Amino acid sequence: MNQRRSFLKSSVVLASALSVPAFARAAQTTKVEPVERTLRLYNTHTGESLRSIFWAEGQYIPDALKDINKLLRDHRSNTIAEMDPKLLTLLNRVSDKFGGRDVLHVISGYRSPETNRKLAAASGGVARHSMHLEGKAIDIRLPGRDLAQLHKAALAVRGGGVGYYPSSQFVHMDTGRIRTW
Repeated sequence: MNQRRSFLKSSVVLASALSVPAFARAAQTTKVEPVERTLRLYNTHTGESLRSIFWAEGQYIPDALKDINKLLRDHRSNTIAEMDPKLLTLLNRVSDKFGGRDVLHVISGYRSPETNRKLAAASGGVARHSMHLEGKAIDIRLPGRDLAQLHKAALAVRGGGVGYYPSSQFVHMDTGRIRTW
């Protein structure tokens, strides 16, 4: 009976010792959420730029979102709208693929209904029900980086729609369903 107890006790101790490296390996492979999310943006139409920590310790920062909304406003009508925070997270994820230090150049963020109507009338490439109207889309480029690389990074985050416009030198991203064009 003592031998059996001794054997079981030894087995439990051995199993515990062997399981520690497995837990350690599991902890290393678990994806860790960043403590902060930062965006570096430059509006090509207004010349405004910002570097903003917009998310920290598990939540969005309201003042930072206001600053980003202002930068991404419709520059034609000076209309500010609330941008989808998920879009900002997508931008952060794309930026991180390049090291997170580059400044994203914004071609178009929010669009007012009037601006969108004018653009749609002047060009066949503007959707009448654009997600820009809802603050859920953005057109960007990354100077010094190949546009095809930016397109590939946007596709890799799989967060919504991605459009590739090499002749106009920008990539469109939105938080709608996953699709490409």
